[in-house]
Amino acid sequence: MIEDNRHAEQEDERDDAVNPQARDALPMIRILMVCTGNICRSPTAEAVLRRHLDEAGLGDKAEVDSAGTGSWHVGDPPSPLARELGRSRGYDLDSLRARQIHDRDFIEFDLILGLDRGHLSALKRLEPARGRARIALLMDYAEDAPSEVPDPYYGGRADYAHSLDLIERAMPGLMAAVTELVS
Repeated sequence: MIEDNRHAEQEDERDDAVNPQARDALPMIRILMVCTGNICRSPTAEAVLRRHLDEAGLGDKAEVDSAGTGSWHVGDPPSPLARELGRSRGYDLDSLRARQIHDRDFIEFDLILGLDRGHLSALKRLEPARGRARIALLMDYAEDAPSEVPDPYYGGRADYAHSLDLIERAMPGLMAAVTELVS
């Protein structure tokens, strides 16, 4: 099976060498947002970043996804309050579905952003030896802000709004970093 994967990778490399348009069609950077269950913070961060990328004309230069460290909600849509608050600010979370982070994410993504220190620790613990993604906190990109986005899951509307506020605060710094990488 390992040889089959290596063979497929070699074919992919040859295809890119022969067909530069195929390589150009791929996103230049892949970003994964990670929280606990992938139904509150990380899908919200995914939707916020997607909109910012689209508005900056970079939607085709980056791929954004989200995942959870746990499997409790796999296949579920984001929580009703996350969707409602997101919609009220122009973000679309309705089509998103929860998934759990997988070993291949550490290889396929360039940047994996945890929403709190617990996620950061879990990501570093889960990272396979062949992982190549840079792992950081989303709030590392925010100036004068807390280092974590608190989990609103057991809270109410104000908790979800606060989490969304913090995610939005990280976007200018994250967008500056992404813009630099894809330019």
